[in-house]
Amino acid sequence: MTRDLSDLHIHVGGAAAPHTLWSIAHEQGLKLPVADYWEFRELVSARPGKVKSLDEYLAVLHQWTERIQSSPQAMERSVHEIIGKEYRSSRVNLIELRFNPMKRNQGGERDLDHIIHAALRGMDRGVLEYGVQAGLIFCLAREFEPHLNEIIVEKAIRYQKRGVVGIDLAGTERNALELDPAVVGKYRALFAHARKAGLKTTVHTGETAGTGAEGVRAVVEQLEPDRIGHGIRAAQDESVMALLRERGVTLEICPTSNLATRAVSGTAEMREVLQKLWRAGVRFTINTDGPYLLDTDMRREVEMLRRDGVLADEQIDQAFRWAREATFVEGARPA
Repeated sequence: MTRDLSDLHIHVGGAAAPHTLWSIAHEQGLKLPVADYWEFRELVSARPGKVKSLDEYLAVLHQWTERIQSSPQAMERSVHEIIGKEYRSSRVNLIELRFNPMKRNQGGERDLDHIIHAALRGMDRGVLEYGVQAGLIFCLAREFEPHLNEIIVEKAIRYQKRGVVGIDLAGTERNALELDPAVVGKYRALFAHARKAGLKTTVHTGETAGTGAEGVRAVVEQLEPDRIGHGIRAAQDESVMALLRERGVTLEICPTSNLATRAVSGTAEMREVLQKLWRAGVRFTINTDGPYLLDTDMRREVEMLRRDGVLADEQIDQAFRWAREATFVEGARPA
């Protein structure tokens, strides 16, 4: 097992333990559709074999975990416990947690700054207790009106010195090229604004069959991200892989997540995709995406890749070295 482990793509909504969510839900008096913990555990699971698509995976995330985490107290506890669990289970000592703060403030009923401060407190506690390095990434949402994403970017800039390290664009991607040119221009301006302020950028793309490699190309050319979340469809096109290599864009690969959402048909296709990226010189990292939602952790991700012959040991080790080079967390990159 590689000792210097990093997890750069992990969602707060998919990483909090079911028993933590169960406890938070009862503390907040939320009415749940089940009365038994084990039924609840199944309710908040999206492990491989249970969900059949990215939409079904996101439905679990949005309907339950994000809703339960919609308070400052819930966010502080969730972030703190996620960092501890990642270190205890797999000795992950560099972690970038991402979430959309507007999906935690009950449509404006809760103060956005309180949500953010709480997440930062949870991160500070986790860093202090476990001696790890960490940062927060704020997710913009494809389904949001532009002015809401603008607010999220401004909040990320405001809290940059407190531990917010970047922005992401997330949500179901039907087709990266179907966006109205004016909307694309707005995202482009937002990403340029974030970069100018010193934030790093990443984008979810290329994780569904519908977008293909051209979706990855559109994102790289128009939004110019430092990294791409998933991006496995890039392996379908040699020119897109060349573009990623030339631009120095690192892919955040989430193996179990892609298996669960049927982005790949199985480990054989996962092997084919990653080996194509490797041969093309495209840098990629290994990540968990939503460890509790998917019933995984970094140790199990690595074991699966080795057991099923997806990657050789030296390739896995290189992926973690690339993660250190691509991290958004100041002081964690190699000198």
